[in-house]
Amino acid sequence: MKHVVVLTGAGISAESGIKTFRDADGLWEGHDVMEVASPQGFAKNPELVLNFYNERRKQLLTVQPNEAHLALASLEFNYKVTIITQNVDDLHERAGSSNIVHLHGELLKIRSSKNLEDVRLSKKDIFVGDLCEKGHQLRPHIVWFGEAVPMIEKAMDICETADILVIIGTSMQVYPAAGLMDFVPSHVPIYYIDPKPAKINSQRVTVIPEAATKGMKKLLNLLSK
Repeated sequence: MKHVVVLTGAGISAESGIKTFRDADGLWEGHDVMEVASPQGFAKNPELVLNFYNERRKQLLTVQPNEAHLALASLEFNYKVTIITQNVDDLHERAGSSNIVHLHGELLKIRSSKNLEDVRLSKKDIFVGDLCEKGHQLRPHIVWFGEAVPMIEKAMDICETADILVIIGTSMQVYPAAGLMDFVPSHVPIYYIDPKPAKINSQRVTVIPEAATKGMKKLLNLLSK
């Protein structure tokens, strides 16, 4: 069974109503991203950061997977599928995909601010003063700017085993995720779905300049031939 590796970004979740990471002005919900997505921002104003993610978590619980998420899940009938996502939502899981690597963490998990291994599921708000068993402040299980990406080496290893690579809804500009394509064997075909695709100079890349839901329909047709 061929192994399809899928790299997904904010564009696939946008059609479910989740806002992309930054608006055109570089702000996220009116905040400079470094205020709400960096260790420095958390140290300076933990209440602001926790409230920001509390609101993101609440919004996530009001939306549903879209047709692109469901189409990816359906690929598992004919392929081994691994999804490597930059998204922190759980829409791939809810759509039925069974093998997902979250590069940037998960919004419905929390962890100790001092222990990377102390991670737990939670749909509840986090407040200043909410502590782990060892007395450290709890925080969102999100990889912030300036922090290591713990899952990146696993993602590199997965890409090396790909028979087909699919890229959906990501500009491929944010590193280290953008470098994952370089770990795919040179003979592997690549399908790139994005309404405003970045320029990739490679003859093996098939660009599908569509939003995720329309693009996935075209991809399924291509793969069925």
